[in-house]
Amino acid sequence: MNLAANLDLVQSRIAAACARAGRDRSSVLLVAVTKGHPPDTVRAAADLGLTTFGENRVQEARAKIPACPGRLHWHMIGHLQTNKARDALAVFEMVQSVDSLHLAAELNKWADRMARTVPVLLEINVAGESTKYGYSPETFLAELPALNALTRLEIRGLMTLAPWTPEPERVRPVFRRLRELKARSEQVLGAPLEHLSMGMTSDFEVAVEEGATMVRIGTALFGERRSGGDPPQGNKPSP
Repeated sequence: MNLAANLDLVQSRIAAACARAGRDRSSVLLVAVTKGHPPDTVRAAADLGLTTFGENRVQEARAKIPACPGRLHWHMIGHLQTNKARDALAVFEMVQSVDSLHLAAELNKWADRMARTVPVLLEINVAGESTKYGYSPETFLAELPALNALTRLEIRGLMTLAPWTPEPERVRPVFRRLRELKARSEQVLGAPLEHLSMGMTSDFEVAVEEGATMVRIGTALFGERRSGGDPPQGNKPSP
């Protein structure tokens, strides 16, 4: 693996997508997804200038993060069970995968006990895939006022996982729909939302063209993960 070359290529692809969309490159944050990769890999990525990292599992993050440089920012991007809310807040700066009012209330409870405010993204299952977690658009809009009333959570935007496809253009409508949901959310809240976290290795250029402010990229940077472990981020376990 040539991490420096991989990063240069990813950065140039993000820049090209921004140019096509008439956007400034600085408007897109690269979140390096390090699930299944050791602290040494994180340190190497940090030495190359990456600052924000995403993990899918609380248990792995709790073991890994203390062995990584302290200046880094860590985001929870995988499905979070309510019974792991306290542990997640102990290691993550942001939770990108809030997918229910119940989980949000649990995070709010523990954040209050820790006397901190937690930036969150609300995960939307735009495509309605039964194998993925996330709010349906309708339930999300119905619960948004209650979510906004949780005083220890700062709603910073929305997140989604598009269906996997070898043809990224096929998921452009998913990213466009999330952008439209953000606009509707801003009307409900009466305030702007900063982030759209969407796009991974297979489709991040289309996501950037449709307005992504965060792209979550692992494989294009670090290669394939080791075998075994959990399903991909946001996927439900097989029955």
